[in-house]
Amino acid sequence: MRLLVLNGPNLNLLGIRQPEIYGHTSYTDLVNLLNDWSKKHKVSLDVFQSNHEGELVDKIQAAYQKIDGIIINPAAYTHTSIAIRDALAAVAIPFVEVHLSAISQRENYRHISYVQDLAIKTIEGQGLAGYLQALDFIKNYLDDSDDPSPST
Repeated sequence: MRLLVLNGPNLNLLGIRQPEIYGHTSYTDLVNLLNDWSKKHKVSLDVFQSNHEGELVDKIQAAYQKIDGIIINPAAYTHTSIAIRDALAAVAIPFVEVHLSAISQRENYRHISYVQDLAIKTIEGQGLAGYLQALDFIKNYLDDSDDPSPST
């Protein structure tokens, strides 16, 4: 199983940017947490962060027929990027949307997610643990969809 974790703008500043909202853990700590999960579950994992919308779109497009599932925290692009939405729709790779904070409880403009209706699940407000929940969820989802037993 091959999974891709995509992180949008300013997530590279974890631990520095608004720690009262996003926590004191660094982006390196997040990457280490994700890599530990992938080793434990014997899953191939690629983690990518960019502050540039086009780079995220390129990474999504490059995942086509190579990646089984995506975890994405589009960050600020959640509320603005039709390009990321269109790329996710085009490749049709199952994905889980993750947000460190509870965006539905924050400023009104953060309540809109351009990707939420395409996601198989959205996890918000769980901090870094939300990424682990997303990885567990998508792994189980993909394992279940690979199950050759007939459904009843």
